[in-house]
Amino acid sequence: MLRKSLMFLLLMLFAVGMVSSASAGTLDDILKRGELRVAVQTQGPPFSFVDKHGNRTGSSVEFCRLMAKEMGVKIKFLDYDWDGLIPALLSKKADILAADMTAKLKRALKVSFTKPFYTTGQVMYVKAGSPIKSVADANKPNITIATLLGSTYTDTAKKHMPKAKIKEYKGGGNIAMNAVVAGHADMGIADLSSVNAMASNYPPGTIVVLPTMLSYEPLSFAVRPQDRHLLEWVNLFFDWIRADGRYEQNMTYWVKTTNWKKDH
Repeated sequence: MLRKSLMFLLLMLFAVGMVSSASAGTLDDILKRGELRVAVQTQGPPFSFVDKHGNRTGSSVEFCRLMAKEMGVKIKFLDYDWDGLIPALLSKKADILAADMTAKLKRALKVSFTKPFYTTGQVMYVKAGSPIKSVADANKPNITIATLLGSTYTDTAKKHMPKAKIKEYKGGGNIAMNAVVAGHADMGIADLSSVNAMASNYPPGTIVVLPTMLSYEPLSFAVRPQDRHLLEWVNLFFDWIRADGRYEQNMTYWVKTTNWKKDH
C-alpha cells in the first residue's frame, strides 16, 4: 500500500513538473536569457532600417528598445527580407516580429498578432509625369505594378487591378520604388507611411502619391500562437506608453512626419 502511494505521489510530482515546464513560455526564456530577440525588416523606413551612421533604427525598432528596457534585458535585432519575417518567428530564431505588418486573417492562421499599434492604408504611387491618375488607368494589361514579395501589396494589386501585370521584388526599403523611378515598373503600391518615408530619399517631386486609399491596414507586432503571456505583455506595454506619452513621441518623430531624416 505504501509502495502504491509513493508511486502515485511520484507520478503526481512528475505531472506537475511537466505542466510547469509546458507553461514556461517565451517571456520566461527572454528573462532567463537576458536578451530579447527581434525579427525586423532589413530595410523598411520609417519602421526599421539602417541609417547613414550604420545604426539600426526606426519606429518599430525604438519601440522594441523600450520593451527591452522595461523587461530589464538586452536586445538583439535579426534582419530579414519581408518574406523571411514570419518563418524566422515560427522557427524560434526570434521571440517577436516587429515590423509594419498588416494583421491579415490569413497571416493570423500562423502567428498571433498584438493589438494594432498603428492604422494606415495602401496607396498607389507613380513617377512624376506618369499618365496614371486612377485605379482605372492602372487596371490595364500594359501596366506593370511593383510590389514586395510576401507583402499584402500584391493582394491589393490583384484585387483592384486584376488586368495589370504584377512584378514582385524580393527585399525591402526602396527596391520597388527604385523600379518605378528607373522605369522598370509603371507604378507601385505600399502603405502610406512607408511611401512617404521612401519618397523622401529622392529629389522633391520625383514621386507622386495618388489620393485613392486602397485598403485598411492595421499594423501589428506578432508572436508565436502559444506565447499568450508575451502577447499580453506587449499589448500592456503599448497601453502604458500611450498613457505616458512615449507612444505619441515615437509616432510624431518617425511616422507622422519626416523629422527623423535630419538625424538619420
